[in-house]
Amino acid sequence: MTRHFLPLIAATAFAAALPAAADEVNVYSYRQPELVQPLFDAFTAKTGIDVNVAFLNKGLVEKLVAEGKRSPADLVLTVDIARLAAVVEAGVTQPVDSAVLAANIPAEFRDPGNQWFGLTSRARVVFASKDRVADGEVTTYEDLADPKWQGRICIRSGLHAYNLALFASVIAHHGEDGAKAWLEGLKANLARKPQGNDRGQIKAVWAGECDIAIVNTYYFGEMMQDAEQTVWADSVRPVFAAFEGAGTHVNLSGMAMTAAAPNRDNALKLMEFLSSPEAQEIYAEVNFEYPVLPGTKISDTVAAWGSFTPDSVNLMELAGLRAAALRLVEEVHFDD
Repeated sequence: MTRHFLPLIAATAFAAALPAAADEVNVYSYRQPELVQPLFDAFTAKTGIDVNVAFLNKGLVEKLVAEGKRSPADLVLTVDIARLAAVVEAGVTQPVDSAVLAANIPAEFRDPGNQWFGLTSRARVVFASKDRVADGEVTTYEDLADPKWQGRICIRSGLHAYNLALFASVIAHHGEDGAKAWLEGLKANLARKPQGNDRGQIKAVWAGECDIAIVNTYYFGEMMQDAEQTVWADSVRPVFAAFEGAGTHVNLSGMAMTAAAPNRDNALKLMEFLSSPEAQEIYAEVNFEYPVLPGTKISDTVAAWGSFTPDSVNLMELAGLRAAALRLVEEVHFDD
């Protein structure tokens, strides 16, 4: 049985709430409950090990730092390469030496020091109105700064981790000056101030507020399964934009074992399970994500969107460029 706890409870309260049992593992998760619950259920059914989960909206690193060696958390689940890097940089994780993880997760999707491991990738792409944007009218991220899109683009806050990673990619390809000019062009093309979540951008296209939305791919799959949101999804088509001469921007969800890890053996079992064919197929079918385990079949829904070439920029390079991306967002007053 998986147990849920309030997101921001104190460490002592969390620890007291946990049952005194050997067969358990404790997880701090930034990932939405509905995205990881099927995985935890499958793990418990397979191993008999209970998964206790605290879902947090923010402050995960600060919480682990404050708890120190007293932390009840064994494992961290999060999204975005910068967040994974930040957990490691805070000194609250430990290296994991596992032949299973090394075999299942390609080197480009794990930390060279084995501090974090990627689980899925997702592309951040364009979703274009079927009625108001012609096929082939937008093909690159660079296109989004073209004045022809003035007043036609919707995006969530430039300060959000998903966008900062994309903007860091722009810096990687065009340098800070080029990225700043691109951000200014993108801002000039916005139909409204950055707001809402990714699904809200597609809804805005459906409502006629804009013609293009910038969204992570897996949200589109989730919307196609939602009775209310299907009509929003039906109004757009995914466009796997790429950088000129390069590929499509991708980011990761991933995991890391905490430095405290009171249930280290069980945490390792969960980590290895999450990288297994069984779990990777759940990610693909239930969450509409791209598994990192080579050979895992993606869902038919995702396959219908078409294929793309992932950008070759090193993910740790993107993590290192996050601060520069944040500074540029503030310099151009992107969210104002």
